[in-house]
Amino acid sequence: MTDQKFCGKYRIDSARYQNWDYGNPGAYFVTIVTKNRDHFLGKIIDDQMKLSEIGKIVHKYWQEIPRNFPFIRLDEMVVMPNHIHGILWIERDDDNK
Repeated sequence: MTDQKFCGKYRIDSARYQNWDYGNPGAYFVTIVTKNRDHFLGKIIDDQMKLSEIGKIVHKYWQEIPRNFPFIRLDEMVVMPNHIHGILWIERDDDNK
């Protein structure tokens, strides 16, 4: 099925396991990459990541996920120049889906 809004332009094949409900409780490793892998999120200077304003916003909103989704517990997260990695835990009973 083609995404009508973007005419398939941003569509990639899913790497997800088709027989898994990703709303199930458990730990999930999340990676989000910037368009064209552009370095929007900051720069590495002297072996330290220096966040851009956009990178600071990304970090802030990651930290706010549990405020909007109280069944989510955040684990480690890192912002890189062109992507983020994070681990989050879905912690809820099946009755609370």
